[in-house]
Amino acid sequence: MTTPELESDACYLALKAHDARFDGSFFTAVTTTGIYCRPVCKVKTPRRENCRFFRHAAQAEAAGFRPCLRCRPELAPRAASWSTQDASRILALQAARLIDEPDAWPDAAEGDAPGAARIAQRLGVSDRHLRRIFEAQFGVSPLQYLQTRRLLAAKQLIADTQLPMTQVALASGFASVRRFNAAFIEHYGLNPSAMRRAGEHENGAGRRQAIEVRIGYRPPYDHAAMIDFFGRRALRGVETPLPGARPGYARTLRVTHGGATHTGWLRVEIDVDRQQALLQVSESLAGVLPIVISRVRGMLDLDAEPMAINATLHASFPLGDGVRVPGTVDGFELAVRAVLGQQITVAAARTLGSRLVEALGEPIETPIEGLTRLFPSPAALADADPDLLGRMGIVRQRQGALQALARETRDGRLRLHAGADVPLTLLALQALPGIGDWTAQYIAMRALRWPDAFPSGDIALQKALGVGGAKAAAQASQAWQPWRSYAVLRAWHTPPAAATSNPQDAPLADAVTT
Repeated sequence: MTTPELESDACYLALKAHDARFDGSFFTAVTTTGIYCRPVCKVKTPRRENCRFFRHAAQAEAAGFRPCLRCRPELAPRAASWSTQDASRILALQAARLIDEPDAWPDAAEGDAPGAARIAQRLGVSDRHLRRIFEAQFGVSPLQYLQTRRLLAAKQLIADTQLPMTQVALASGFASVRRFNAAFIEHYGLNPSAMRRAGEHENGAGRRQAIEVRIGYRPPYDHAAMIDFFGRRALRGVETPLPGARPGYARTLRVTHGGATHTGWLRVEIDVDRQQALLQVSESLAGVLPIVISRVRGMLDLDAEPMAINATLHASFPLGDGVRVPGTVDGFELAVRAVLGQQITVAAARTLGSRLVEALGEPIETPIEGLTRLFPSPAALADADPDLLGRMGIVRQRQGALQALARETRDGRLRLHAGADVPLTLLALQALPGIGDWTAQYIAMRALRWPDAFPSGDIALQKALGVGGAKAAAQASQAWQPWRSYAVLRAWHTPPAAATSNPQDAPLADAVTT
């Protein structure tokens, strides 16, 4: 089924130009080969009459096409999963986001990925209603969409790791190796071991010391601003910027999923020529590679759709077309750092965060200089002695906010990830002591990946917009919906003419209350 809203001639022109702006926005299936590709694929351009165009990879696979081993559709940026349009479209995109985000199901055991019935239950609708609106939006059923996601996740593990096939199957959401093998043969016409051999031949890949993955993004992308954002906030022991001809960023991380905890490190660089992020991950995280990749996509905002965003924001921020919204690989960590950063400068918040890591962070060995600790776990912070926190320079009111946040996260009542329900999470955050609107909106912007978050009380934002007060800032932002998170970052990167200091170092407006 070809998605009707796609303009085939425009798609073919983008394919001929290998235009990375459209990467992940559609896929081209070639009838003479039975293979579907990304628009950026470097193979010889097929004849127009042999091409079919699909909005989603799941549609191409449902039509009987196999993914290209060269351009690897699983590496393409994901399509937008937010909408302010009609309720049915919003619900369908929410369902897709729950399928796309493995962190939405942290308690699922290996091989127990959610099915359509569980997704419908999470959204509060019937299975039948979800299938109807999902098929209207995506052209495939939730089960077909989910199956494609599982297969593409498995394909990436097969290509980029040496994990045994049993682990590949379970990590990708298959309940058994038998079902995994059957799905592969049915969809791709060869078994997983044969695909691994074919991929090694195609890519010249052999056994490597660490996992290496390429993840595509759509230009323009101000990667220098992104790396600088993380570098200026880097906590000692946990993260470090990587200087050089191709600047990058490295950090440690902890992934808890299905009752098991995995720890390790990652490093990432931006390949501007290929419009790709080059991700290297420690072997200790191989079993949760789909989760790590999803988190890195969010951290670097690799799935952003600049053409849609710039259509709304370019007139107001003409120099900000490539600016993205920095995310996080750990929603709890981001929330803690947001609380620590209330009413103080970036440098002061970095100092407090580094002290917290030194006192409560678990040691870890890595091959990267400067990466020696994990960020403190929710349990470690929840159980910390208040006197110890006080000696770090964390005032009592902020201690209460941090430990309440840690307890809610530790006990599973608060989930801070891209698959979370935004309105409910905002309410839960603001019900905690010491967390007001600014902090909640900032967390929604970076941890929940909500593109329309807007911390109107931020003093630096108000100055950049040339307005006085939160109400005036909120009124000024209405024309930027649903991309106000991007407007915030662009405003921070565009200080007013009379500014004498960097707006990102200005005090933030959220007062800590008890």
